[in-house]
Amino acid sequence: MKRFKKILGFVFIGFVGLILIAAFWNYPKLTILSGYSAKNMASSVFIGNRSVEFTDINDNNFVPVHLADDKVNVDEKFSVASVFGLKERKAIYREGLGSVLIDDSFDIDVPYLKPKRNKKKINVAFPYGDLPQKDTVFDTVDYHKIDTTVSSVFDKEGESIKKTRAVLVIHKNQIIAEKYADGLDENSILLGWSMTKSVLATNYGVLQKQGRININEKAPIKAWQNDPRKEITIHNLLQMNCGLAWDEDYGSISDATKMLYIEKDMTLSQIDKEAIRKPNEYWYYSSGVSNLLSGILRKQFDSYQEYLDFPYREFIDKIGMHSMLIETDMAGNYVGSSYAWATVRDWAKFGLLYLHKGNWNGEQIFDPSWVDYVTTPSPTSEGDYGGHFWLNAGGFYPDAPRDMFSANGFQGQRVFIVPSKDLVIVRFGLIGDAGMDFNTFLKEIVAAIN
Repeated sequence: MKRFKKILGFVFIGFVGLILIAAFWNYPKLTILSGYSAKNMASSVFIGNRSVEFTDINDNNFVPVHLADDKVNVDEKFSVASVFGLKERKAIYREGLGSVLIDDSFDIDVPYLKPKRNKKKINVAFPYGDLPQKDTVFDTVDYHKIDTTVSSVFDKEGESIKKTRAVLVIHKNQIIAEKYADGLDENSILLGWSMTKSVLATNYGVLQKQGRININEKAPIKAWQNDPRKEITIHNLLQMNCGLAWDEDYGSISDATKMLYIEKDMTLSQIDKEAIRKPNEYWYYSSGVSNLLSGILRKQFDSYQEYLDFPYREFIDKIGMHSMLIETDMAGNYVGSSYAWATVRDWAKFGLLYLHKGNWNGEQIFDPSWVDYVTTPSPTSEGDYGGHFWLNAGGFYPDAPRDMFSANGFQGQRVFIVPSKDLVIVRFGLIGDAGMDFNTFLKEIVAAIN
């Protein structure tokens, strides 16, 4: 019996030791978890206008983020989160700039600039204005098949597999299908995650049309001028083919998670990385590159106010995406990698802008050649990626048209643009390819249009 108790004691000590070791190794991750939860909660409540309860049950209810506990101060517009009472993080909401994680050095009382918006209603039918769309029935569309396909990607009662939140299908500028999950509707403002990258890139298309930038010029990064990185062009960055080191891993403490949930100035995270390949030799997806491009964009203007105004003035508000908001970091930079919010219909307008090669109801927002540029495959991407847009040129979705391209975001956010079918398809959800069969979905939608 004594021997048994001794063995049991050793087992217990070993078990406790393993727990302590696990806690030691995972403790630094808690700041990422609580940061994610606080930031997402504040944005969902103050931008998305959803409740704390709804956000807890839906947006923040996945492993391991569900471990975080959130508290929201509605009057003062902030959220705090911690994991088992440890590593408390705070996110504050600022009108026009969205929510931002802050640290103890951030002075919330300092006045701040915000974008100047033009949200004047336009009295013409959707998509070019704010009036209801004109009723149109296309003989070439199998509406029953469309509705059946759209319904099939939503979970049945009691399921939580596909986790689709919204689907919108537009053909020839006409909404031919629209469906939302319970608790959401056409007025719900949703986070696009990395679809923001495509919004960011559009700024470069507009600047190039205006003759204010040449994307083939070398990236204006002072720290690179005395080493091989000086050869990197803006074009290389847009194609994510710059050859710089980066770790885009969201399951660990990585370059990407540190940038989004720890760094004050997200535009600097990629700058310090070494060149591991020459430009055009190595394609690697990097959110750090996108935020670096946001920093380069800021340098194109004489004032911070002009930087804030530019995307809204030059294309977002011009095409009536009045619900869109791009959040900034602590240093005031647009988080071009991840943080644009808008209604599903406004995200669809973004897709239509590209479907129509930059022409919006007669006004050319960017040159038609810009669409050719962003849909040209980046070397070594196997036809999957262009200029901050995802491509189907390599047949990633084998049963979808090869000319299809898309803005893609975490958890299966998508704006698919299919020029050969005059089609834009928007899908929002809480899971991506792991729960959603995009290939079959796209195949069936396309097959319903003759």
